[in-house]
This record gives sequence, structure tokens and C-alpha cells, in this order.
Amino acid sequence: MKIAILTGANGQLGKSYLNTLVKENYYIYALDLNVDGIETTEMVQPIKLDITNEDDVHNFYKNIEAVDVLINNAGIGVFTPFEQRTAQEFMKVMSVNLLGTFLMSQGAIEIMKKQKYGKIINVGSIYGQVSSDERIYGDSGRNNSEVYSATKAGVIHMTKYMATHFGKYNIQTNCISPGGIFNKQSKEFVDNYEYKTPMGRMGTPDDLQSVLKFLISKENTYVNGQNITVDGGFVAW
Repeated sequence: MKIAILTGANGQLGKSYLNTLVKENYYIYALDLNVDGIETTEMVQPIKLDITNEDDVHNFYKNIEAVDVLINNAGIGVFTPFEQRTAQEFMKVMSVNLLGTFLMSQGAIEIMKKQKYGKIINVGSIYGQVSSDERIYGDSGRNNSEVYSATKAGVIHMTKYMATHFGKYNIQTNCISPGGIFNKQSKEFVDNYEYKTPMGRMGTPDDLQSVLKFLISKENTYVNGQNITVDGGFVAW
């Protein structure tokens, strides 16, 4: 039986990744702080877990004997203006996006080294590569934050570290960096975003499924340390 661990399983992208894993016949540990709405089935086990709590993560892995795939999808942002950002807000984003990815990867790698196999998929962002364009956001109050961008850049570079240090154990680590995903944003935002995107539209969760499906597949035997940007060409300008 193929086993996968998915963090942030109850979010928009998490639900899409969970659906992909189910279709690919994985047994999935679906992790989130809020697992309400994630159905327990023969192939899906929802688990409430704070991935920023070192003891909780270690206790989770004590019960895991094998893992084929880890998807570090959990992530948060913050939308208060830069000038009003508090240290608490800053550190919360750092903890979830960076520390959580580190702790979950640390536990999985310990298992994967023993079994000499594993695939880790981190989730970055276009904003780990370029700054957000405030002109897109207008007066929405939803402009992307500096700390979110910093953490996603960190995730991309953590991917490269893990790929180079653990590839010798047949562990492949790659990153998927989505562009903007449509989620009932305002018409002003969508129009602005689509104008700046060469393909003329926002992304959907389905756009990411084919990339994830390949990265976790047995056909992927040599892709390692890559950041695959799925953004309709947004960062190509």
C-alpha cells in the first residue's frame, strides 16, 4: 500500500491534492488544525495536528512506519499593512510556513532514509520568486505580505537543501509554486490579475493536479530539487 502524508488537507488546494492522492490509490494521513469536513474512509485518515508543535509532530511520526509521499501544503498569510505588522503576526507565518515544513520533513526523512525511498513535495508560491504587485490588489486590503513571500522563498531554498543532502537516499524533493488560484475574489482583482497573466486567466486547483500526479508517480525517477511554477506565465515578464 502506498502511503502519503498531506498537511493543510482542509484548504482549497489541500482538498484538491487529497483528491489526487485518492485517485492514485494512496492511503492518506490528512493533517490540518481543522479536520471538520474531511471524511474518514478506508483510504483517508483525518488527523488534527499542529505542525508547528515539535512534540506533536514527533508523536505523530512515532505511529508511522512507512511513508512514500509527503506533501507540505499547509501555509498561511497575513494582510495587515507592513507598517502595522506585529512581531506576533510575523512569527506565526514563519512558524507555519517554514518551521512546519521543516518539522514535517524532518520526521518523514528519518523514515525515508531507512526505506531508501521517498518523495517530498513542498508548496511554494510565485511570491517566493517575485514581489506582489500592489496595483493588482487595489483597495481590497488583501495585498500579499513581505513575510509570506520570505517564507515561500525559504521553502523553495529548503527544497534545494533537502534535494542535495538526501538525494543519495533515493529521496526526491521538489516544490510546486502556484500562481493566483481563483477563489471568488473580487472582479477588480480578477481582472487585474488576468491582465498581467500571459495566459489571461487565474489558475484553478485542477491546473496543479497534473504536476503533482507526475512528481509522485513511479515515472518520476530523476527530477530532484526543482521548483515548478504553475502560474500561466505570471513570473515570466
